Amino acid sequence: MSIALSKAKAQKWLKRVGFWGFMFFLVKGLMWLVVGYFLVK
Repeated sequence: MSIALSKAKAQKWLKRVGFWGFMFFLVKGLMWLVVGYFLVK
């Protein structure tokens, strides 16, 4: 029961965050990869 409830909460949160939230975290992740690349290089 709690798994179904948390899944519903997650879906509601994902709809609220939406496209721009996804883009923010995508760009943030890519920036960390770039930073890591230049630190290792």
